[in-house]
Amino acid sequence: MTRPTPLSGFPEWLPEQRLVEQQVLDRLRRTFELYGFSPLETRAVEPLDQLLRKGETSKEIYTLHRLQAAEGDDEPSLGLHFDLTVPFARYVLENAGKLQFPFRRYQIQKVWRGERPAAGRYREFLQADIDIVDRDTLPSHYEAEIPLVIGDALRSLPIPPVKIMVNNRKLCEGFYRGLDIDEPEEILRIVDKLDKVGPDAVKAEIAGKYDEARADACLALAAIRAQDASFADEVRKLGVEHPLLDEGVAELAAVVETAREHSPGLVEATLKIARGLDYYTGTVYETELAGFEQFGSICSGGRYDNLASAGRDVFPGVGISIGVSRLLGLLFKAEALTVSRPVPTAVLVALWSEQDRPVSNRIAASLRSRGIATEVAPVPAKLGKQIRHAERRGIPFVWFPANGDNPDQVKDIRSGEQVDAEGWAPPAEDIAPTLR
Repeated sequence: MTRPTPLSGFPEWLPEQRLVEQQVLDRLRRTFELYGFSPLETRAVEPLDQLLRKGETSKEIYTLHRLQAAEGDDEPSLGLHFDLTVPFARYVLENAGKLQFPFRRYQIQKVWRGERPAAGRYREFLQADIDIVDRDTLPSHYEAEIPLVIGDALRSLPIPPVKIMVNNRKLCEGFYRGLDIDEPEEILRIVDKLDKVGPDAVKAEIAGKYDEARADACLALAAIRAQDASFADEVRKLGVEHPLLDEGVAELAAVVETAREHSPGLVEATLKIARGLDYYTGTVYETELAGFEQFGSICSGGRYDNLASAGRDVFPGVGISIGVSRLLGLLFKAEALTVSRPVPTAVLVALWSEQDRPVSNRIAASLRSRGIATEVAPVPAKLGKQIRHAERRGIPFVWFPANGDNPDQVKDIRSGEQVDAEGWAPPAEDIAPTLR
Protein backbone atom coordinates (compact mmCIF):
# COMPACT_ATOMS: atom_id res chain seq x y z
CA MET A 1 0.00 0.00 0.00
CA THR A 2 1.39 3.39 -0.94
CA ARG A 3 1.61 6.09 1.71
CA PRO A 4 -1.66 8.08 1.77
CA THR A 5 -1.68 11.82 1.21
CA PRO A 6 -3.92 14.33 3.00
CA LEU A 7 -7.26 15.11 1.36
CA SER A 8 -7.46 18.86 0.79
CA GLY A 9 -10.20 20.65 2.69
CA PHE A 10 -10.87 17.86 5.22
CA PRO A 11 -8.90 18.70 8.38
CA GLU A 12 -7.69 16.00 10.77
CA TRP A 13 -6.20 17.38 13.98
CA LEU A 14 -3.39 15.82 15.97
CA PRO A 15 -4.37 14.40 19.39
CA GLU A 16 -3.25 17.52 21.28
CA GLN A 17 -5.17 19.69 18.81
CA ARG A 18 -8.23 17.53 19.32
CA LEU A 19 -7.87 18.13 23.07
CA VAL A 20 -7.89 21.86 22.34
CA GLU A 21 -10.99 21.48 20.17
CA GLN A 22 -12.84 19.53 22.85
CA GLN A 23 -12.05 22.09 25.54
CA VAL A 24 -13.12 24.92 23.24
CA LEU A 25 -16.42 23.13 22.60
CA ASP A 26 -16.93 22.55 26.33
CA ARG A 27 -16.53 26.25 27.05
CA LEU A 28 -18.85 27.23 24.22
CA ARG A 29 -21.50 24.78 25.47
CA ARG A 30 -21.18 26.13 28.98
CA THR A 31 -21.75 29.71 27.87
CA PHE A 32 -24.64 28.80 25.59
CA GLU A 33 -26.35 26.91 28.41
CA LEU A 34 -25.79 29.80 30.83
CA TYR A 35 -27.95 31.85 28.47
CA GLY A 36 -30.64 29.16 28.38
CA PHE A 37 -29.94 27.57 25.00
CA SER A 38 -30.84 23.87 24.66
CA PRO A 39 -28.71 21.38 22.67
CA LEU A 40 -29.90 20.10 19.32
CA GLU A 41 -28.54 17.98 16.47
CA THR A 42 -30.16 17.59 13.08
CA ARG A 43 -29.59 15.00 10.37
CA ALA A 44 -26.68 15.50 7.97
CA VAL A 45 -28.85 15.01 4.86
CA GLU A 46 -31.51 17.41 3.53
CA PRO A 47 -33.62 17.50 0.35
CA LEU A 48 -31.91 19.57 -2.34
CA ASP A 49 -34.96 21.76 -2.84
CA GLN A 50 -34.71 22.78 0.82
CA LEU A 51 -30.97 23.45 0.63
CA LEU A 52 -31.34 25.58 -2.50
CA ARG A 53 -34.46 27.56 -1.68
CA LYS A 54 -32.74 30.56 -0.09
CA GLY A 55 -30.08 31.66 -2.54
CA GLU A 56 -27.32 29.05 -2.45
CA THR A 57 -26.04 27.29 -5.57
CA SER A 58 -25.81 23.58 -6.28
CA LYS A 59 -22.04 23.88 -6.77
CA GLU A 60 -21.66 24.31 -3.00
CA ILE A 61 -23.52 21.14 -2.07
CA TYR A 62 -22.28 17.55 -1.83
CA THR A 63 -25.07 15.43 -3.30
CA LEU A 64 -25.68 11.77 -2.45
CA HIS A 65 -25.60 9.92 -5.75
CA ARG A 66 -25.11 6.41 -4.35
CA LEU A 67 -28.07 6.65 -2.01
CA GLN A 68 -30.26 7.91 -4.81
CA ALA A 69 -29.07 5.17 -7.16
CA ALA A 70 -30.03 2.58 -4.56
CA GLU A 71 -33.53 4.00 -4.66
CA GLY A 72 -33.66 3.86 -8.46
CA ASP A 73 -33.38 7.63 -8.96
CA ASP A 74 -30.72 8.85 -11.41
CA GLU A 75 -31.06 12.52 -10.42
CA PRO A 76 -29.81 13.33 -6.89
CA SER A 77 -32.43 14.91 -4.65
CA LEU A 78 -30.53 14.76 -1.34
CA GLY A 79 -27.42 16.62 -0.22
CA LEU A 80 -25.21 17.12 2.84
CA HIS A 81 -26.09 20.32 4.66
CA PHE A 82 -23.71 23.25 4.04
CA ASP A 83 -24.75 25.14 7.17
CA LEU A 84 -26.95 24.54 10.22
CA THR A 85 -29.49 27.32 9.77
CA VAL A 86 -31.51 25.82 6.91
CA PRO A 87 -31.77 22.37 8.60
CA PHE A 88 -32.77 24.09 11.84
CA ALA A 89 -35.55 26.00 10.07
CA ARG A 90 -36.85 22.70 8.66
CA TYR A 91 -36.63 21.12 12.13
CA VAL A 92 -38.68 23.93 13.67
CA LEU A 93 -41.43 23.51 11.07
CA GLU A 94 -41.55 19.74 11.59
CA ASN A 95 -41.56 19.92 15.40
CA ALA A 96 -43.39 23.18 16.10
CA GLY A 97 -46.12 21.38 18.03
CA LYS A 98 -43.56 19.92 20.45
CA LEU A 99 -41.46 23.05 21.06
CA GLN A 100 -41.99 25.89 23.52
CA PHE A 101 -41.55 29.35 22.02
CA PRO A 102 -39.49 31.42 22.03
CA PHE A 103 -37.22 28.44 21.36
CA ARG A 104 -33.50 28.81 22.08
CA ARG A 105 -31.13 26.19 20.71
CA TYR A 106 -27.43 25.64 20.26
CA GLN A 107 -26.09 23.16 17.74
CA ILE A 108 -22.49 21.99 17.36
CA GLN A 109 -22.11 19.82 14.30
CA LYS A 110 -20.12 19.21 11.12
CA VAL A 111 -21.20 20.66 7.78
CA TRP A 112 -19.93 20.22 4.23
CA ARG A 113 -19.41 22.86 1.57
CA GLY A 114 -17.94 22.50 -1.90
CA GLU A 115 -15.60 25.48 -1.96
CA ARG A 116 -11.92 25.97 -2.71
CA PRO A 117 -9.84 25.12 0.38
CA ALA A 118 -7.68 27.95 1.78
CA ALA A 119 -6.35 29.15 5.13
CA GLY A 120 -9.21 28.61 7.56
CA ARG A 121 -11.57 27.40 4.81
CA TYR A 122 -12.50 23.75 4.57
CA ARG A 123 -14.88 21.44 2.75
CA GLU A 124 -15.76 19.62 5.97
CA PHE A 125 -15.83 21.73 9.10
CA LEU A 126 -17.37 22.15 12.53
CA GLN A 127 -19.81 24.94 13.31
CA ALA A 128 -21.32 26.08 16.62
CA ASP A 129 -24.66 27.83 16.14
CA ILE A 130 -27.15 29.55 18.42
CA ASP A 131 -30.62 30.66 17.34
CA ILE A 132 -33.74 32.09 18.93
CA VAL A 133 -37.02 31.59 17.09
CA ASP A 134 -40.58 32.55 17.97
CA ARG A 135 -44.01 32.02 16.51
CA ASP A 136 -45.40 34.79 14.25
CA THR A 137 -43.27 37.63 15.68
CA LEU A 138 -39.81 37.91 17.24
CA PRO A 139 -39.01 41.00 19.37
CA SER A 140 -35.97 42.88 18.16
CA HIS A 141 -34.30 42.79 21.60
CA TYR A 142 -33.15 39.25 20.77
CA GLU A 143 -31.00 40.75 18.01
CA ALA A 144 -29.18 42.69 20.73
CA GLU A 145 -28.76 39.58 22.92
CA ILE A 146 -27.01 37.38 20.34
CA PRO A 147 -23.71 39.36 20.28
CA LEU A 148 -23.57 39.28 24.09
CA VAL A 149 -23.69 35.47 24.09
CA ILE A 150 -20.97 35.23 21.46
CA GLY A 151 -18.84 37.84 23.20
CA ASP A 152 -18.98 35.91 26.48
CA ALA A 153 -18.35 32.58 24.72
CA LEU A 154 -15.27 33.77 22.85
CA ARG A 155 -13.95 35.71 25.85
CA SER A 156 -13.93 32.43 27.80
CA LEU A 157 -11.14 31.23 25.49
CA PRO A 158 -7.44 32.25 25.63
CA ILE A 159 -7.56 33.74 22.13
CA PRO A 160 -7.05 37.26 20.73
CA PRO A 161 -9.91 39.75 21.22
CA VAL A 162 -12.80 39.75 18.77
CA LYS A 163 -14.85 42.56 17.27
CA ILE A 164 -18.42 41.87 16.22
CA MET A 165 -19.42 44.12 13.32
CA VAL A 166 -23.15 44.66 12.96
CA ASN A 167 -25.44 46.23 10.40
CA ASN A 168 -29.14 46.09 9.60
CA ARG A 169 -30.60 45.02 6.26
CA LYS A 170 -33.61 47.31 6.83
CA LEU A 171 -31.25 50.25 7.19
CA CYS A 172 -29.51 49.45 3.92
CA GLU A 173 -32.65 48.59 1.99
CA GLY A 174 -34.42 51.72 3.26
CA PHE A 175 -31.44 53.86 2.28
CA TYR A 176 -31.34 52.38 -1.22
CA ARG A 177 -35.09 52.79 -1.66
CA GLY A 178 -34.69 56.39 -0.52
CA LEU A 179 -32.30 56.77 -3.47
CA ASP A 180 -35.02 55.39 -5.80
CA ILE A 181 -33.12 52.15 -6.30
CA ASP A 182 -35.75 49.60 -7.25
CA GLU A 183 -33.62 46.47 -6.68
CA PRO A 184 -32.04 46.96 -3.24
CA GLU A 185 -31.21 43.25 -2.84
CA GLU A 186 -28.92 43.45 -5.86
CA ILE A 187 -27.09 46.45 -4.38
CA LEU A 188 -26.72 44.58 -1.10
CA ARG A 189 -24.98 41.74 -2.93
CA ILE A 190 -22.69 44.19 -4.73
CA VAL A 191 -21.75 46.02 -1.51
CA ASP A 192 -21.13 42.66 0.18
CA LYS A 193 -18.17 42.22 -2.21
CA LEU A 194 -16.55 45.48 -1.08
CA ASP A 195 -13.65 43.88 0.83
CA LYS A 196 -12.97 41.43 -2.01
CA VAL A 197 -13.04 43.73 -5.04
CA GLY A 198 -12.52 47.21 -3.55
CA PRO A 199 -14.56 50.43 -3.64
CA ASP A 200 -13.71 51.33 -7.26
CA ALA A 201 -15.12 48.08 -8.61
CA VAL A 202 -18.21 48.36 -6.40
CA LYS A 203 -18.78 51.96 -7.53
CA ALA A 204 -18.40 51.03 -11.18
CA GLU A 205 -20.90 48.17 -10.87
CA ILE A 206 -23.52 50.29 -9.10
CA ALA A 207 -22.99 53.27 -11.40
CA GLY A 208 -23.38 50.98 -14.40
CA LYS A 209 -26.85 50.08 -13.18
CA TYR A 210 -27.86 53.55 -11.94
CA ASP A 211 -25.50 56.56 -11.82
CA GLU A 212 -22.37 57.83 -10.10
CA ALA A 213 -24.25 59.98 -7.59
CA ARG A 214 -26.17 57.02 -6.21
CA ALA A 215 -23.06 54.86 -6.32
CA ASP A 216 -21.21 57.48 -4.24
CA ALA A 217 -24.08 57.60 -1.74
CA CYS A 218 -24.02 53.82 -1.35
CA LEU A 219 -20.26 53.88 -0.72
CA ALA A 220 -20.64 56.75 1.76
CA LEU A 221 -23.14 54.68 3.73
CA ALA A 222 -20.82 51.67 3.65
CA ALA A 223 -17.96 53.76 5.06
CA ILE A 224 -19.77 54.59 8.32
CA ARG A 225 -18.47 52.86 11.48
CA ALA A 226 -19.07 53.59 15.17
CA GLN A 227 -19.03 51.76 18.50
CA ASP A 228 -22.09 53.65 19.74
CA ALA A 229 -25.32 55.10 18.35
CA SER A 230 -23.49 58.08 16.83
CA PHE A 231 -23.56 56.22 13.51
CA ALA A 232 -27.19 57.37 13.22
CA ASP A 233 -26.10 61.00 12.92
CA GLU A 234 -23.69 60.09 10.14
CA VAL A 235 -26.48 58.32 8.26
CA ARG A 236 -28.80 61.33 8.59
CA LYS A 237 -26.09 63.63 7.24
CA LEU A 238 -26.33 61.79 3.93
CA GLY A 239 -29.78 63.34 3.46
CA VAL A 240 -31.67 60.17 2.50
CA GLU A 241 -35.13 59.51 3.95
CA HIS A 242 -37.32 56.43 4.06
CA PRO A 243 -39.47 54.80 6.80
CA LEU A 244 -37.61 51.49 6.51
CA LEU A 245 -34.31 53.35 6.94
CA ASP A 246 -35.57 54.87 10.21
CA GLU A 247 -36.66 51.44 11.46
CA GLY A 248 -33.30 49.91 10.67
CA VAL A 249 -31.37 52.74 12.32
CA ALA A 250 -33.41 52.37 15.52
CA GLU A 251 -32.90 48.60 15.66
CA LEU A 252 -29.18 48.85 15.01
CA ALA A 253 -28.76 51.57 17.64
CA ALA A 254 -30.40 49.29 20.21
CA VAL A 255 -27.99 46.46 19.36
CA VAL A 256 -24.91 48.69 19.62
CA GLU A 257 -25.95 50.42 22.82
CA THR A 258 -26.94 47.17 24.56
CA ALA A 259 -23.56 45.67 23.70
CA ARG A 260 -21.71 48.83 24.77
CA GLU A 261 -23.26 48.61 28.22
CA HIS A 262 -22.50 44.89 28.52
CA SER A 263 -18.99 44.94 27.04
CA PRO A 264 -17.55 48.21 25.69
CA GLY A 265 -15.67 47.72 22.42
CA LEU A 266 -17.19 44.32 21.62
CA VAL A 267 -19.62 45.52 18.94
CA GLU A 268 -19.20 48.08 16.16
CA ALA A 269 -21.83 49.36 13.76
CA THR A 270 -20.17 48.71 10.40
CA LEU A 271 -22.49 49.69 7.59
CA LYS A 272 -20.59 47.89 4.83
CA ILE A 273 -21.64 44.52 6.32
CA ALA A 274 -24.37 43.10 4.10
CA ARG A 275 -24.26 39.27 4.27
CA GLY A 276 -25.15 38.08 0.78
CA LEU A 277 -27.62 35.35 1.75
CA ASP A 278 -31.18 36.17 0.72
CA TYR A 279 -32.89 35.08 3.92
CA TYR A 280 -31.52 37.82 6.21
CA THR A 281 -34.05 40.57 6.92
CA GLY A 282 -32.75 42.60 9.89
CA THR A 283 -29.55 42.76 11.94
CA VAL A 284 -26.53 40.98 10.46
CA TYR A 285 -23.26 40.07 12.17
CA GLU A 286 -19.67 39.39 11.17
CA THR A 287 -16.77 38.88 13.57
CA GLU A 288 -13.07 39.62 13.21
CA LEU A 289 -10.28 38.10 15.30
CA ALA A 290 -7.54 40.58 16.23
CA GLY A 291 -4.42 39.86 14.20
CA PHE A 292 -6.32 37.63 11.75
CA GLU A 293 -8.53 40.23 10.08
CA GLN A 294 -7.19 39.37 6.63
CA PHE A 295 -8.85 35.95 6.84
CA GLY A 296 -12.34 37.40 7.17
CA SER A 297 -15.15 36.61 9.57
CA ILE A 298 -14.90 33.72 12.04
CA CYS A 299 -18.48 34.14 13.27
CA SER A 300 -21.49 35.47 11.36
CA GLY A 301 -25.26 35.40 11.12
CA GLY A 302 -28.33 37.57 11.38
CA ARG A 303 -32.10 38.01 11.63
CA TYR A 304 -34.39 36.02 9.33
CA ASP A 305 -38.18 36.39 9.19
CA ASN A 306 -39.24 33.96 6.47
CA LEU A 307 -36.74 31.11 6.46
CA ALA A 308 -38.86 28.92 8.77
CA SER A 309 -42.25 29.36 7.12
CA ALA A 310 -44.87 27.17 5.48
CA GLY A 311 -48.24 28.62 4.52
CA ARG A 312 -49.55 30.62 7.45
CA ASP A 313 -47.00 29.17 9.87
CA VAL A 314 -44.12 31.60 10.28
CA PHE A 315 -41.30 31.31 12.81
CA PRO A 316 -38.96 34.33 12.60
CA GLY A 317 -35.55 33.94 14.18
CA VAL A 318 -32.11 35.36 14.77
CA GLY A 319 -28.91 33.40 15.00
CA ILE A 320 -25.16 33.36 14.65
CA SER A 321 -22.58 30.70 13.82
CA ILE A 322 -19.01 30.29 15.01
CA GLY A 323 -16.77 28.61 12.44
CA VAL A 324 -15.01 26.40 14.98
CA SER A 325 -12.75 24.61 12.49
CA ARG A 326 -11.98 27.92 10.79
CA LEU A 327 -11.06 29.57 14.07
CA LEU A 328 -8.93 26.66 15.27
CA GLY A 329 -7.22 26.17 11.93
CA LEU A 330 -6.02 29.77 11.92
CA LEU A 331 -4.87 29.62 15.54
CA PHE A 332 -3.13 26.25 15.14
CA LYS A 333 -1.20 27.48 12.13
CA ALA A 334 -0.06 30.55 14.07
CA GLU A 335 0.69 28.42 17.16
CA ALA A 336 -1.57 30.82 19.05
CA LEU A 337 -3.64 28.22 20.93
CA THR A 338 -2.18 25.14 22.58
CA VAL A 339 -2.81 22.84 25.51
CA SER A 340 -0.68 22.38 28.63
CA ARG A 341 0.05 18.72 27.81
CA PRO A 342 -0.76 16.51 24.82
CA VAL A 343 -2.49 13.69 26.75
CA PRO A 344 -5.23 13.55 29.39
CA THR A 345 -3.04 11.35 31.63
CA ALA A 346 -1.76 12.99 34.82
CA VAL A 347 -0.02 9.99 36.40
CA LEU A 348 2.00 7.05 35.08
CA VAL A 349 2.20 4.17 37.57
CA ALA A 350 5.58 2.51 37.30
CA LEU A 351 5.91 -1.24 36.94
CA TRP A 352 8.58 -3.20 38.80
CA SER A 353 7.86 -6.50 36.98
CA GLU A 354 5.10 -8.23 35.10
CA GLN A 355 4.25 -10.13 38.28
CA ASP A 356 3.66 -6.77 39.98
CA ARG A 357 1.24 -5.53 37.31
CA PRO A 358 -1.86 -6.30 39.48
CA VAL A 359 -0.43 -4.01 42.17
CA SER A 360 0.11 -1.18 39.68
CA ASN A 361 -3.33 -1.78 38.20
CA ARG A 362 -4.93 -1.43 41.65
CA ILE A 363 -3.11 1.86 42.24
CA ALA A 364 -4.25 3.13 38.84
CA ALA A 365 -7.85 2.12 39.56
CA SER A 366 -7.78 3.93 42.89
CA LEU A 367 -6.46 7.10 41.28
CA ARG A 368 -9.10 6.92 38.52
CA SER A 369 -11.83 6.56 41.15
CA ARG A 370 -10.69 9.95 42.46
CA GLY A 371 -10.96 11.49 39.00
CA ILE A 372 -7.23 11.40 38.22
CA ALA A 373 -6.41 10.17 34.68
CA THR A 374 -3.86 7.38 35.06
CA GLU A 375 -1.91 4.88 32.96
CA VAL A 376 0.23 1.93 33.93
CA ALA A 377 3.67 1.68 32.35
CA PRO A 378 3.56 -0.52 29.23
CA VAL A 379 6.54 -2.70 30.20
CA PRO A 380 8.68 -3.17 33.34
CA ALA A 381 11.71 -1.41 31.88
CA LYS A 382 14.38 0.32 33.94
CA LEU A 383 12.94 3.24 35.93
CA GLY A 384 14.87 5.74 33.83
CA LYS A 385 13.20 4.43 30.68
CA GLN A 386 9.75 4.51 32.32
CA ILE A 387 10.32 8.13 33.35
CA ARG A 388 11.47 9.03 29.83
CA HIS A 389 8.32 7.33 28.48
CA ALA A 390 6.25 9.63 30.72
CA GLU A 391 8.24 12.65 29.50
CA ARG A 392 7.70 11.75 25.85
CA ARG A 393 3.98 11.29 26.46
CA GLY A 394 3.74 14.58 28.36
CA ILE A 395 2.65 12.90 31.62
CA PRO A 396 3.72 15.12 34.54
CA PHE A 397 3.82 12.57 37.44
CA VAL A 398 5.22 9.05 37.94
CA TRP A 399 3.96 6.93 40.82
CA PHE A 400 6.42 4.38 42.21
CA PRO A 401 4.69 1.50 44.04
CA ALA A 402 6.12 0.42 47.38
CA ASN A 403 9.30 -1.59 47.00
CA GLY A 404 11.04 -3.22 49.90
CA ASP A 405 11.30 -0.71 52.75
CA ASN A 406 10.37 2.18 50.46
CA PRO A 407 6.72 3.34 50.60
CA ASP A 408 4.72 4.44 47.55
CA GLN A 409 6.17 7.68 46.20
CA VAL A 410 5.26 10.19 43.48
CA LYS A 411 7.73 12.12 41.37
CA ASP A 412 7.01 15.38 39.52
CA ILE A 413 9.25 14.75 36.52
CA ARG A 414 9.22 18.45 35.58
CA SER A 415 10.75 19.68 38.83
CA GLY A 416 12.33 16.43 40.05
CA GLU A 417 10.52 16.70 43.40
CA GLN A 418 9.61 13.30 44.89
CA VAL A 419 7.25 12.84 47.86
CA ASP A 420 5.49 10.06 49.77
CA ALA A 421 2.29 9.09 47.97
CA GLU A 422 0.06 8.80 51.04
CA GLY A 423 -2.63 11.48 50.80
CA TRP A 424 -1.11 12.88 47.60
CA ALA A 425 -3.17 14.48 44.85
CA PRO A 426 -1.96 16.44 41.84
CA PRO A 427 -2.37 20.23 41.96
CA ALA A 428 -5.68 21.44 40.52
CA GLU A 429 -3.97 22.85 37.45
CA ASP A 430 -2.51 19.41 36.63
CA ILE A 431 -5.71 17.37 36.95
CA ALA A 432 -6.47 17.87 33.25
CA PRO A 433 -4.82 19.59 30.26
CA THR A 434 -5.63 23.29 30.14
CA LEU A 435 -5.86 25.74 27.25
CA ARG A 436 -3.15 28.33 26.91
